Amino acid sequence: MDRMRTGYTGRRARRPVHDPVEANARLTSGMAVVLLVLLAAEGVTILRIRGLISVHVFIGMLLVPPVLVKTCSTVYRFARYYRGAAEFREKGAPPVVLRMLGPFVVLLTFAVLASGIALLFVGAALRSQVLFLHKASFLLWLAAMTVHVLGHLLETARVAPRDWVHRTRRSVTGAGLRQWTIAASLVVGLLLGLLVLGRVAPWQGSVPHRGRSSIPSAGR
Repeated sequence: MDRMRTGYTGRRARRPVHDPVEANARLTSGMAVVLLVLLAAEGVTILRIRGLISVHVFIGMLLVPPVLVKTCSTVYRFARYYRGAAEFREKGAPPVVLRMLGPFVVLLTFAVLASGIALLFVGAALRSQVLFLHKASFLLWLAAMTVHVLGHLLETARVAPRDWVHRTRRSVTGAGLRQWTIAASLVVGLLLGLLVLGRVAPWQGSVPHRGRSSIPSAGR
């Protein structure tokens, strides 16, 4: 009887638990890693924008769905926290500097992406103004994002692998759903990137020198 009870207890101990705080942290951190990789690749294209304009635009569009998923995940956490959910209150909020910086990071990210996408569709009359907004928002975003990444780097490195490592994957319910969410965001981003490549074709081979005219891009 004791052996049977011990075995039953062991099976129960290994059963995944429903932990919305940990689940949210895993999704947010997982998406953060994806975004860091894509943003690093996008940064490389900026160094050679004349020759990599198509890649620059493609990655910019690829970024859009992951950015939306991570934003929704972050907003969900803060909404639960400020509405008084006990488990989120127990975990607590990020340091005050990161809390205050968060909305600016989100707004500037949307500004960079939106202005970059707009450059693909606006007419010549508005192109210089949109390009200025794209460059200005990018510089502000870079400063805010640097602080944001450094502030969350250790937590992201610790939490992000948990849904992908066998030892911890099944400890919290929903690992498969979170993995599929990340994968689906990338698939949608790939489709968006392919859809807008036709808007880049007329600019290939005639991208102006930096500072002289506008460069159609998304997510620079």
